[in-house]
Amino acid sequence: MPRLSGATDLIRGLVPITKAGIVGPMGPGALTGVVSAWYQWDFTAGGLLAVAARRAGERIAVIDDRGPVTYRQLDADAEALALALHDRGLRERGRIGVLARNHRGFVIAMGASARLGTDLVLLNTGASAAQLGEIAAEQKLDWLLVDPEFTPLIPDSTLRVAVFEDPTDPGDGANRAEGWARFEGLLEDGRDSNGLALPRRPRRGRLIVLTSGTTGTPKGASRPEPRSWMPASAVLSRLPLRSHGITVLASPIFHTWGLAGTQLALALRSTLVLTGRFDPAATVESVARHRADALWVVPTMLQRITDLPADRLDVDLESLRIIAASGSAIPTGVVHRTFDVFGSVLYNFYGSTEVSWASIARPDELRQHPTTAGRPPLGTVVKILDDDGAEVPTLAVGRVFVGNGMLFEGYTRAGSEKEIVDGMMATGDVGHFDGNGLLFLDGRSDDMIVSGGENVYPREVENLLSELPGVLEVAVLGVDDAEFVSRLAAFVVRAGDAEGTALTVDGIRDHVRSHLARHCVPRDVTFLDELPRNATGKVVPRLLR
Repeated sequence: MPRLSGATDLIRGLVPITKAGIVGPMGPGALTGVVSAWYQWDFTAGGLLAVAARRAGERIAVIDDRGPVTYRQLDADAEALALALHDRGLRERGRIGVLARNHRGFVIAMGASARLGTDLVLLNTGASAAQLGEIAAEQKLDWLLVDPEFTPLIPDSTLRVAVFEDPTDPGDGANRAEGWARFEGLLEDGRDSNGLALPRRPRRGRLIVLTSGTTGTPKGASRPEPRSWMPASAVLSRLPLRSHGITVLASPIFHTWGLAGTQLALALRSTLVLTGRFDPAATVESVARHRADALWVVPTMLQRITDLPADRLDVDLESLRIIAASGSAIPTGVVHRTFDVFGSVLYNFYGSTEVSWASIARPDELRQHPTTAGRPPLGTVVKILDDDGAEVPTLAVGRVFVGNGMLFEGYTRAGSEKEIVDGMMATGDVGHFDGNGLLFLDGRSDDMIVSGGENVYPREVENLLSELPGVLEVAVLGVDDAEFVSRLAAFVVRAGDAEGTALTVDGIRDHVRSHLARHCVPRDVTFLDELPRNATGKVVPRLLR
Protein backbone atom coordinates (compact mmCIF):
# COMPACT_ATOMS: atom_id res chain seq x y z
CA MET A 1 0.00 0.00 0.00
CA PRO A 2 2.56 2.62 -1.11
CA ARG A 3 1.85 6.28 -0.60
CA LEU A 4 1.50 8.25 -3.83
CA SER A 5 4.01 10.94 -4.70
CA GLY A 6 2.93 14.54 -4.19
CA ALA A 7 2.64 15.32 -7.93
CA THR A 8 0.82 12.07 -8.67
CA ASP A 9 -1.52 12.72 -5.74
CA LEU A 10 -2.51 16.12 -7.09
CA ILE A 11 -3.12 14.84 -10.61
CA ARG A 12 -5.13 11.81 -9.50
CA GLY A 13 -6.92 14.01 -6.99
CA LEU A 14 -8.52 16.01 -9.78
CA VAL A 15 -10.67 13.03 -10.76
CA PRO A 16 -12.87 12.82 -7.63
CA ILE A 17 -13.41 16.58 -7.34
CA THR A 18 -14.22 16.88 -11.05
CA LYS A 19 -16.67 13.99 -10.83
CA ALA A 20 -18.26 15.58 -7.76
CA GLY A 21 -18.68 18.92 -9.56
CA ILE A 22 -16.28 21.00 -7.45
CA VAL A 23 -14.28 21.78 -10.57
CA GLY A 24 -16.27 22.86 -13.63
CA PRO A 25 -16.79 25.53 -16.27
CA MET A 26 -17.61 29.11 -15.23
CA GLY A 27 -17.93 32.51 -16.87
CA PRO A 28 -15.10 35.09 -16.97
CA GLY A 29 -16.60 37.18 -14.16
CA ALA A 30 -16.96 34.21 -11.82
CA LEU A 31 -13.50 32.95 -12.75
CA THR A 32 -11.89 36.26 -11.79
CA GLY A 33 -13.66 36.26 -8.43
CA VAL A 34 -12.73 32.63 -7.76
CA VAL A 35 -9.05 33.18 -8.55
CA SER A 36 -9.02 36.23 -6.28
CA ALA A 37 -10.64 34.26 -3.43
CA TRP A 38 -8.17 31.40 -3.78
CA TYR A 39 -5.27 33.84 -3.78
CA GLN A 40 -6.46 35.57 -0.63
CA TRP A 41 -7.69 32.69 1.52
CA ASP A 42 -6.53 29.44 -0.11
CA PHE A 43 -8.53 26.32 0.78
CA THR A 44 -9.60 27.57 4.20
CA ALA A 45 -13.28 27.74 5.15
CA GLY A 46 -13.12 31.44 4.31
CA GLY A 47 -11.80 30.65 0.85
CA LEU A 48 -14.39 27.93 0.23
CA LEU A 49 -17.20 30.24 1.34
CA ALA A 50 -15.95 33.08 -0.89
CA VAL A 51 -15.63 30.79 -3.91
CA ALA A 52 -19.14 29.44 -3.39
CA ALA A 53 -20.50 33.00 -3.13
CA ARG A 54 -18.87 33.91 -6.45
CA ARG A 55 -19.95 30.75 -8.27
CA ALA A 56 -23.42 30.17 -6.75
CA GLY A 57 -24.22 33.31 -4.77
CA GLU A 58 -28.00 32.89 -4.79
CA ARG A 59 -27.92 29.24 -3.82
CA ILE A 60 -29.10 28.48 -0.28
CA ALA A 61 -26.03 27.81 1.85
CA VAL A 62 -27.64 27.09 5.22
CA ILE A 63 -31.11 26.32 6.49
CA ASP A 64 -31.17 26.59 10.28
CA ASP A 65 -33.68 27.42 13.00
CA ARG A 66 -33.83 31.00 11.66
CA GLY A 67 -34.60 29.92 8.10
CA PRO A 68 -32.55 29.94 4.86
CA VAL A 69 -29.56 32.12 3.97
CA THR A 70 -27.72 32.32 0.63
CA TYR A 71 -24.02 31.90 -0.02
CA ARG A 72 -23.77 35.57 -1.00
CA GLN A 73 -25.28 36.73 2.31
CA LEU A 74 -23.25 34.28 4.37
CA ASP A 75 -20.05 35.46 2.71
CA ALA A 76 -21.00 39.11 3.30
CA ASP A 77 -21.70 38.36 6.97
CA ALA A 78 -18.29 36.69 7.35
CA GLU A 79 -16.68 39.82 5.90
CA ALA A 80 -18.73 42.05 8.23
CA LEU A 81 -17.78 40.04 11.32
CA ALA A 82 -14.10 40.16 10.35
CA LEU A 83 -14.28 43.94 9.89
CA ALA A 84 -16.02 44.44 13.24
CA LEU A 85 -13.49 42.32 15.14
CA HIS A 86 -10.59 43.96 13.31
CA ASP A 87 -11.98 47.37 14.27
CA ARG A 88 -11.95 46.21 17.90
CA GLY A 89 -8.26 45.33 17.75
CA LEU A 90 -8.25 41.64 16.78
CA ARG A 91 -5.27 40.86 14.54
CA GLU A 92 -3.46 37.94 12.95
CA ARG A 93 -2.48 35.19 15.41
CA GLY A 94 -5.32 36.20 17.73
CA ARG A 95 -7.75 33.52 18.87
CA ILE A 96 -11.52 33.28 18.53
CA GLY A 97 -13.41 30.65 20.50
CA VAL A 98 -16.84 29.36 19.45
CA LEU A 99 -19.15 27.70 21.98
CA ALA A 100 -22.33 27.02 20.05
CA ARG A 101 -24.68 24.49 18.63
CA ASN A 102 -25.16 24.09 14.87
CA HIS A 103 -26.34 27.27 13.13
CA ARG A 104 -25.20 29.82 10.56
CA GLY A 105 -23.21 31.80 13.12
CA PHE A 106 -20.71 28.96 13.34
CA VAL A 107 -20.07 29.07 9.58
CA ILE A 108 -19.83 32.88 9.63
CA ALA A 109 -17.20 32.65 12.38
CA MET A 110 -15.18 30.15 10.32
CA GLY A 111 -15.22 32.51 7.34
CA ALA A 112 -14.33 35.58 9.43
CA SER A 113 -11.41 33.86 11.15
CA ALA A 114 -9.86 32.98 7.79
CA ARG A 115 -10.14 36.60 6.64
CA LEU A 116 -8.38 37.81 9.78
CA GLY A 117 -5.68 35.16 9.93
CA THR A 118 -6.67 34.18 13.47
CA ASP A 119 -6.90 30.74 15.06
CA LEU A 120 -10.39 29.35 15.66
CA VAL A 121 -10.95 27.24 18.77
CA LEU A 122 -14.01 24.96 18.63
CA LEU A 123 -15.33 24.42 22.16
CA ASN A 124 -17.33 21.39 23.22
CA THR A 125 -20.91 22.21 24.29
CA GLY A 126 -20.64 19.48 26.91
CA ALA A 127 -17.83 21.25 28.79
CA SER A 128 -18.40 22.18 32.41
CA ALA A 129 -17.84 25.68 33.77
CA ALA A 130 -14.54 24.54 35.32
CA GLN A 131 -13.37 22.95 32.06
CA LEU A 132 -14.37 26.04 30.09
CA GLY A 133 -12.35 28.24 32.41
CA GLU A 134 -9.29 26.00 32.02
CA ILE A 135 -9.66 25.86 28.23
CA ALA A 136 -10.17 29.63 27.84
CA ALA A 137 -6.99 30.29 29.82
CA GLU A 138 -4.98 27.53 28.15
CA GLN A 139 -6.01 28.61 24.63
CA LYS A 140 -5.53 32.33 25.39
CA LEU A 141 -8.81 33.30 23.74
CA ASP A 142 -9.23 36.93 22.67
CA TRP A 143 -12.92 36.63 21.81
CA LEU A 144 -15.60 34.08 22.61
CA LEU A 145 -18.69 33.73 20.40
CA VAL A 146 -21.30 31.92 22.47
CA ASP A 147 -24.91 30.74 22.39
CA PRO A 148 -27.12 32.32 25.10
CA GLU A 149 -27.65 29.02 26.91
CA PHE A 150 -23.93 28.70 27.66
CA THR A 151 -23.35 32.23 29.01
CA PRO A 152 -23.63 31.11 32.68
CA LEU A 153 -20.53 28.93 32.12
CA ILE A 154 -18.29 31.79 31.02
CA PRO A 155 -15.50 32.45 33.55
CA ASP A 156 -15.22 35.85 35.18
CA SER A 157 -12.29 37.22 33.20
CA THR A 158 -11.22 39.87 30.72
CA LEU A 159 -12.47 37.66 27.90
CA ARG A 160 -14.40 39.61 25.27
CA VAL A 161 -17.73 37.96 24.52
CA ALA A 162 -20.32 38.18 21.75
CA VAL A 163 -23.62 36.35 22.17
CA PHE A 164 -25.37 34.72 19.23
CA GLU A 165 -29.05 35.48 18.74
CA ASP A 166 -31.55 32.99 20.07
CA PRO A 167 -34.29 32.76 17.41
CA THR A 168 -36.87 32.05 20.12
CA ASP A 169 -35.77 35.03 22.25
CA PRO A 170 -33.60 37.54 20.33
CA GLY A 171 -32.60 39.52 23.41
CA ASP A 172 -31.63 36.55 25.56
CA GLY A 173 -28.11 36.52 27.02
CA ALA A 174 -26.88 39.76 25.43
CA ASN A 175 -26.74 41.79 28.64
CA ARG A 176 -25.60 39.22 31.18
CA ALA A 177 -22.30 41.00 31.68
CA GLU A 178 -21.21 44.55 31.13
CA GLY A 179 -19.33 44.98 27.88
CA TRP A 180 -20.63 41.83 26.19
CA ALA A 181 -21.66 42.34 22.58
CA ARG A 182 -24.52 41.03 20.49
CA PHE A 183 -23.32 38.95 17.55
CA GLU A 184 -25.89 40.65 15.32
CA GLY A 185 -24.61 43.98 16.57
CA LEU A 186 -21.10 43.10 15.42
CA LEU A 187 -22.46 42.24 11.97
CA GLU A 188 -24.29 45.56 11.80
CA ASP A 189 -21.12 47.44 12.78
CA GLY A 190 -19.12 45.57 10.18
CA ARG A 191 -21.61 46.36 7.43
CA ASP A 192 -21.46 50.05 8.35
CA SER A 193 -17.67 50.24 8.54
CA ASN A 194 -16.28 52.67 5.99
CA GLY A 195 -12.65 52.74 4.94
CA LEU A 196 -11.60 49.74 7.04
CA ALA A 197 -9.43 47.20 5.22
CA LEU A 198 -8.63 43.60 6.14
CA PRO A 199 -5.28 41.94 5.40
CA ARG A 200 -5.04 41.27 1.67
CA ARG A 201 -3.49 37.84 2.11
CA PRO A 202 -3.61 37.01 5.83
CA ARG A 203 -1.70 34.34 7.67
CA ARG A 204 -3.22 30.89 7.41
CA GLY A 205 -4.82 30.41 10.78
CA ARG A 206 -5.24 27.11 12.59
CA LEU A 207 -8.31 25.23 13.71
CA ILE A 208 -8.05 24.04 17.31
CA VAL A 209 -10.37 21.09 17.92
CA LEU A 210 -10.79 19.70 21.41
CA THR A 211 -10.46 15.98 22.01
CA SER A 212 -13.54 14.18 23.31
CA GLY A 213 -12.43 14.28 26.93
CA THR A 214 -13.77 10.79 27.70
CA THR A 215 -10.77 10.12 29.93
CA GLY A 216 -10.13 13.59 31.38
CA THR A 217 -10.04 17.31 30.58
CA PRO A 218 -10.21 17.82 26.78
CA LYS A 219 -6.95 18.71 25.04
CA GLY A 220 -6.66 21.14 22.15
CA ALA A 221 -5.51 19.52 18.91
CA SER A 222 -4.08 21.92 16.33
CA ARG A 223 -5.36 21.00 12.88
CA PRO A 224 -3.94 22.38 9.62
CA GLU A 225 -6.21 24.02 7.08
CA PRO A 226 -6.20 22.19 3.72
CA ARG A 227 -3.41 23.35 1.39
CA SER A 228 -4.84 21.81 -1.78
CA TRP A 229 -7.88 19.96 -3.06
CA MET A 230 -6.45 16.62 -1.85
CA PRO A 231 -8.37 16.38 1.46
CA ALA A 232 -11.67 16.74 -0.40
CA SER A 233 -10.45 14.36 -3.13
CA ALA A 234 -9.51 11.73 -0.56
CA VAL A 235 -12.97 11.66 0.99
CA LEU A 236 -14.78 11.92 -2.35
CA SER A 237 -12.78 9.01 -3.75
CA ARG A 238 -14.82 6.75 -1.47
CA LEU A 239 -17.94 8.85 -0.80
CA PRO A 240 -20.18 9.75 -3.80
CA LEU A 241 -21.23 13.26 -2.74
CA ARG A 242 -22.12 15.65 -5.56
CA SER A 243 -22.14 19.44 -5.83
CA HIS A 244 -25.34 21.39 -5.15
CA GLY A 245 -26.64 18.62 -2.92
CA ILE A 246 -28.50 18.95 0.37
CA THR A 247 -26.93 17.62 3.56
CA VAL A 248 -28.70 17.29 6.90
CA LEU A 249 -25.81 17.79 9.32
CA ALA A 250 -26.80 16.29 12.67
CA SER A 251 -23.24 15.88 13.96
CA PRO A 252 -22.04 18.93 15.95
CA ILE A 253 -19.75 21.25 13.99
CA PHE A 254 -17.38 21.60 16.96
CA HIS A 255 -16.62 17.89 16.50
CA THR A 256 -14.06 16.87 13.85
CA TRP A 257 -16.72 14.91 11.98
CA GLY A 258 -19.23 17.76 11.85
CA LEU A 259 -16.45 20.13 10.86
CA ALA A 260 -15.49 17.85 7.97
CA GLY A 261 -19.12 17.75 6.79
CA THR A 262 -19.30 21.55 6.88
CA GLN A 263 -16.07 21.98 4.93
CA LEU A 264 -17.14 19.47 2.29
CA ALA A 265 -20.54 21.15 1.90
CA LEU A 266 -18.85 24.52 1.34
CA ALA A 267 -16.48 23.00 -1.23
CA LEU A 268 -19.42 21.37 -3.04
CA ARG A 269 -21.58 24.51 -2.82
CA SER A 270 -24.23 22.36 -1.19
CA THR A 271 -27.00 23.31 1.23
CA LEU A 272 -26.44 22.53 4.90
CA VAL A 273 -29.53 21.85 7.00
CA LEU A 274 -28.65 22.60 10.63
CA THR A 275 -30.57 22.41 13.88
CA GLY A 276 -29.55 23.35 17.39
CA ARG A 277 -30.50 20.08 19.06
CA PHE A 278 -30.62 16.55 17.72
CA ASP A 279 -33.97 14.77 17.70
CA PRO A 280 -34.12 11.44 15.84
CA ALA A 281 -37.68 11.78 14.51
CA ALA A 282 -37.19 15.43 13.54
CA THR A 283 -33.98 14.51 11.73
CA VAL A 284 -35.74 11.89 9.61
CA GLU A 285 -38.54 14.34 8.88
CA SER A 286 -35.97 16.98 7.88
CA VAL A 287 -34.36 14.60 5.38
CA ALA A 288 -37.75 13.98 3.80
CA ARG A 289 -38.91 17.62 3.84
CA HIS A 290 -35.73 19.02 2.28
CA ARG A 291 -35.22 16.10 -0.10
CA ALA A 292 -31.72 15.69 1.32
CA ASP A 293 -29.32 13.35 -0.42
CA ALA A 294 -26.93 13.03 2.54
CA LEU A 295 -27.25 12.65 6.31
CA TRP A 296 -24.22 13.31 8.52
CA VAL A 297 -24.34 11.61 11.95
CA VAL A 298 -22.33 10.10 14.77
CA PRO A 299 -23.16 6.43 15.55
CA THR A 300 -25.25 7.09 18.65
CA MET A 301 -27.50 9.34 16.54
CA LEU A 302 -27.86 6.60 13.94
CA GLN A 303 -28.73 4.15 16.69
CA ARG A 304 -31.51 6.42 17.98
CA ILE A 305 -32.84 6.90 14.46
CA THR A 306 -32.97 3.19 13.66
CA ASP A 307 -34.67 2.53 17.01
CA LEU A 308 -37.60 4.80 16.10
CA PRO A 309 -41.05 3.18 15.81
CA ALA A 310 -41.97 2.19 12.26
CA ASP A 311 -44.61 4.93 11.96
CA ARG A 312 -41.95 7.65 12.60
CA LEU A 313 -39.93 6.27 9.70
CA ASP A 314 -42.87 6.14 7.32
CA VAL A 315 -41.83 9.16 5.23
CA ASP A 316 -40.47 9.64 1.72
CA LEU A 317 -36.71 9.03 1.93
CA GLU A 318 -36.07 8.20 -1.73
CA SER A 319 -33.72 11.20 -2.08
CA LEU A 320 -31.33 9.86 0.59
CA ARG A 321 -28.25 8.30 -1.04
CA ILE A 322 -25.70 8.61 1.76
CA ILE A 323 -25.66 8.20 5.52
CA ALA A 324 -22.14 9.11 6.59
CA ALA A 325 -21.25 8.06 10.13
CA SER A 326 -18.09 8.51 12.18
CA GLY A 327 -16.87 9.35 15.66
CA SER A 328 -16.91 5.90 17.25
CA ALA A 329 -17.52 2.28 16.30
CA ILE A 330 -20.95 1.53 14.82
CA PRO A 331 -22.48 -1.44 16.65
CA THR A 332 -23.11 -4.27 14.22
CA GLY A 333 -26.76 -4.39 15.21
CA VAL A 334 -27.10 -0.75 14.14
CA VAL A 335 -25.41 -1.51 10.80
CA HIS A 336 -27.96 -4.24 10.08
CA ARG A 337 -30.92 -2.10 11.14
CA THR A 338 -29.70 0.82 9.00
CA PHE A 339 -29.68 -1.38 5.90
CA ASP A 340 -33.12 -2.75 6.80
CA VAL A 341 -34.60 0.76 7.20
CA PHE A 342 -32.74 2.85 4.61
CA GLY A 343 -31.20 0.42 2.13
CA SER A 344 -27.59 0.44 0.91
CA VAL A 345 -26.68 3.98 1.91
CA LEU A 346 -24.37 3.59 4.94
CA TYR A 347 -20.74 4.76 4.79
CA ASN A 348 -18.56 4.22 7.87
CA PHE A 349 -15.61 6.59 8.35
CA TYR A 350 -12.71 5.63 10.58
CA GLY A 351 -10.49 8.46 11.73
CA SER A 352 -9.73 10.69 14.68
CA THR A 353 -9.11 14.28 15.68
CA GLU A 354 -5.40 13.65 15.25
CA VAL A 355 -5.23 11.79 11.90
CA SER A 356 -8.41 13.14 10.24
CA TRP A 357 -9.37 10.13 8.12
CA ALA A 358 -7.85 6.67 7.88
CA SER A 359 -10.36 4.53 5.99
CA ILE A 360 -13.91 4.50 4.66
CA ALA A 361 -16.23 1.50 4.40
CA ARG A 362 -18.80 1.47 1.60
CA PRO A 363 -22.25 -0.13 1.81
CA ASP A 364 -21.29 -3.27 -0.14
CA GLU A 365 -18.35 -3.84 2.21
CA LEU A 366 -20.46 -3.28 5.32
CA ARG A 367 -23.16 -5.68 4.13
CA GLN A 368 -20.59 -8.46 3.91
CA HIS A 369 -18.50 -7.39 6.89
CA PRO A 370 -20.49 -5.17 9.31
CA THR A 371 -17.49 -4.54 11.57
CA THR A 372 -15.05 -3.42 8.86
CA ALA A 373 -13.54 0.06 8.81
CA GLY A 374 -13.15 -0.24 5.04
CA ARG A 375 -10.18 0.80 2.91
CA PRO A 376 -7.86 3.84 2.92
CA PRO A 377 -8.98 6.52 0.46
CA LEU A 378 -6.85 8.25 -2.17
CA GLY A 379 -3.45 9.46 -0.97
CA THR A 380 -3.72 7.70 2.40
CA VAL A 381 -1.58 4.93 3.82
CA VAL A 382 -2.56 2.71 6.74
CA LYS A 383 -0.21 0.14 8.20
CA ILE A 384 -0.42 -2.30 11.10
CA LEU A 385 2.82 -2.29 13.09
CA ASP A 386 4.14 -4.28 16.03
CA ASP A 387 5.72 -2.78 19.13
CA ASP A 388 9.07 -2.52 17.35
CA GLY A 389 7.61 -0.56 14.41
CA ALA A 390 7.71 -3.48 11.95
CA GLU A 391 4.73 -4.24 9.70
CA VAL A 392 2.82 -7.34 10.77
CA PRO A 393 1.46 -10.02 8.38
CA THR A 394 -2.10 -10.04 7.04
CA LEU A 395 -4.63 -11.09 9.73
CA ALA A 396 -2.16 -10.37 12.53
CA VAL A 397 -3.25 -7.80 15.11
CA GLY A 398 -1.06 -4.76 15.70
CA ARG A 399 -1.10 -1.01 16.21
CA VAL A 400 -2.77 1.15 13.56
CA PHE A 401 -0.66 3.91 11.98
CA VAL A 402 -1.95 6.41 9.42
CA GLY A 403 -0.29 8.74 6.93
CA ASN A 404 -2.12 11.44 4.95
CA GLY A 405 -1.91 15.15 4.21
CA MET A 406 -4.03 16.26 7.18
CA LEU A 407 -2.29 14.85 10.25
CA PHE A 408 -2.68 17.22 13.17
CA GLU A 409 0.19 19.52 14.14
CA GLY A 410 0.28 18.55 17.81
CA TYR A 411 -1.60 19.20 21.05
CA THR A 412 -1.69 22.68 22.48
CA ARG A 413 -0.90 21.15 25.88
CA ALA A 414 2.67 19.94 26.32
CA GLY A 415 3.53 16.39 27.31
CA SER A 416 0.96 14.37 25.36
CA GLU A 417 2.05 13.74 21.78
CA LYS A 418 1.19 10.94 19.37
CA GLU A 419 3.81 8.43 18.27
CA ILE A 420 5.04 8.82 14.68
CA VAL A 421 6.81 6.12 12.62
CA ASP A 422 8.00 6.84 9.05
CA GLY A 423 5.69 9.83 8.75
CA MET A 424 2.68 7.84 9.97
CA MET A 425 0.85 8.64 13.20
CA ALA A 426 -0.48 6.15 15.74
CA THR A 427 -4.24 6.26 16.17
CA GLY A 428 -4.24 4.54 19.55
CA ASP A 429 -6.19 1.61 18.09
CA VAL A 430 -5.18 -1.95 17.37
CA GLY A 431 -6.46 -3.75 14.30
CA HIS A 432 -5.70 -5.99 11.33
CA PHE A 433 -6.17 -6.30 7.58
CA ASP A 434 -7.99 -9.31 6.15
CA GLY A 435 -6.99 -11.12 2.97
CA ASN A 436 -9.02 -8.71 0.83
CA GLY A 437 -7.35 -5.57 2.18
CA LEU A 438 -10.22 -4.54 4.45
CA LEU A 439 -9.28 -2.94 7.76
CA PHE A 440 -10.79 -4.21 11.00
CA LEU A 441 -10.36 -2.62 14.43
CA ASP A 442 -9.96 -4.91 17.40
CA GLY A 443 -10.05 -2.21 20.07
CA ARG A 444 -8.10 0.60 21.68
CA SER A 445 -4.48 -0.07 22.56
CA ASP A 446 -5.24 0.71 26.21
CA ASP A 447 -8.55 -1.23 26.21
CA MET A 448 -6.98 -4.68 25.84
CA ILE A 449 -7.04 -6.61 29.09
CA VAL A 450 -5.33 -9.79 30.18
CA SER A 451 -7.84 -12.07 31.87
CA GLY A 452 -6.64 -15.43 33.14
CA GLY A 453 -3.58 -15.16 30.88
CA GLU A 454 -5.61 -14.45 27.70
CA ASN A 455 -5.64 -11.19 25.72
CA VAL A 456 -9.20 -9.88 25.43
CA TYR A 457 -10.54 -6.93 23.41
CA PRO A 458 -13.91 -5.65 24.69
CA ARG A 459 -15.08 -4.47 21.24
CA GLU A 460 -15.62 -8.04 20.01
CA VAL A 461 -18.03 -8.66 22.88
CA GLU A 462 -19.76 -5.30 22.34
CA ASN A 463 -20.38 -6.11 18.67
CA LEU A 464 -21.82 -9.51 19.55
CA LEU A 465 -24.16 -8.18 22.24
CA SER A 466 -25.34 -5.28 20.04
CA GLU A 467 -26.97 -7.87 17.75
CA LEU A 468 -28.78 -9.64 20.58
CA PRO A 469 -32.55 -8.98 20.41
CA GLY A 470 -33.63 -6.75 23.28
CA VAL A 471 -30.29 -4.94 23.63
CA LEU A 472 -30.66 -1.23 22.92
CA GLU A 473 -27.13 -0.14 23.86
CA VAL A 474 -24.10 -1.87 25.32
CA ALA A 475 -20.62 -0.98 26.52
CA VAL A 476 -17.99 -3.50 27.58
CA LEU A 477 -14.76 -2.66 29.37
CA GLY A 478 -12.12 -4.16 31.57
CA VAL A 479 -12.04 -3.75 35.34
CA ASP A 480 -9.48 -4.86 37.92
CA ASP A 481 -9.82 -8.36 39.30
CA ALA A 482 -7.94 -9.82 42.29
CA GLU A 483 -7.92 -13.37 40.88
CA PHE A 484 -7.66 -12.87 37.09
CA VAL A 485 -5.84 -9.47 37.06
CA SER A 486 -8.66 -8.06 34.90
CA ARG A 487 -12.16 -9.10 33.95
CA LEU A 488 -14.80 -7.92 31.50
CA ALA A 489 -17.81 -5.93 32.65
CA ALA A 490 -20.82 -5.40 30.40
CA PHE A 491 -23.22 -2.47 30.83
CA VAL A 492 -26.48 -3.05 28.98
CA VAL A 493 -29.43 -0.83 28.18
CA ARG A 494 -32.51 -2.94 27.46
CA ALA A 495 -35.06 -2.08 24.81
CA GLY A 496 -38.52 -1.22 26.09
CA ASP A 497 -40.18 -4.24 24.45
CA ALA A 498 -40.81 -7.82 25.48
CA GLU A 499 -37.41 -8.99 24.28
CA GLY A 500 -35.67 -6.30 26.32
CA THR A 501 -37.67 -7.13 29.44
CA ALA A 502 -36.77 -10.81 29.07
CA LEU A 503 -33.01 -10.20 29.10
CA THR A 504 -31.21 -11.51 32.19
CA VAL A 505 -27.63 -11.55 33.45
CA ASP A 506 -27.35 -15.27 32.78
CA GLY A 507 -28.87 -14.82 29.33
CA ILE A 508 -26.24 -12.23 28.44
CA ARG A 509 -23.43 -14.49 29.62
CA ASP A 510 -24.84 -17.57 27.88
CA HIS A 511 -25.10 -15.67 24.59
CA VAL A 512 -21.43 -14.68 24.73
CA ARG A 513 -20.39 -18.17 25.89
CA SER A 514 -22.12 -19.79 22.91
CA HIS A 515 -20.37 -17.53 20.36
CA LEU A 516 -16.95 -16.60 21.79
CA ALA A 517 -14.18 -18.08 23.88
CA ARG A 518 -14.72 -18.63 27.60
CA HIS A 519 -12.40 -15.75 28.59
CA CYS A 520 -14.66 -13.34 26.63
CA VAL A 521 -17.65 -13.97 28.88
CA PRO A 522 -18.29 -10.85 31.06
CA ARG A 523 -18.14 -11.68 34.75
CA ASP A 524 -20.13 -8.55 35.55
CA VAL A 525 -23.37 -7.60 33.79
CA THR A 526 -25.12 -4.40 34.83
CA PHE A 527 -28.40 -3.15 33.39
CA LEU A 528 -28.68 0.65 33.06
CA ASP A 529 -31.37 3.07 31.92
CA GLU A 530 -28.83 4.74 29.63
CA LEU A 531 -25.08 4.86 28.97
CA PRO A 532 -23.19 7.98 30.03
CA ARG A 533 -22.19 9.86 26.88
CA ASN A 534 -20.49 13.15 26.10
CA ALA A 535 -21.79 15.82 23.72
CA THR A 536 -20.53 13.95 20.66
CA GLY A 537 -22.20 10.70 21.66
CA LYS A 538 -19.13 8.81 22.88
CA VAL A 539 -19.47 6.63 25.96
CA VAL A 540 -17.49 8.01 28.91
CA PRO A 541 -15.80 4.93 30.46
CA ARG A 542 -14.76 6.60 33.73
CA LEU A 543 -18.43 7.18 34.56
CA LEU A 544 -19.09 3.46 34.14
CA ARG A 545 -16.13 2.36 36.21
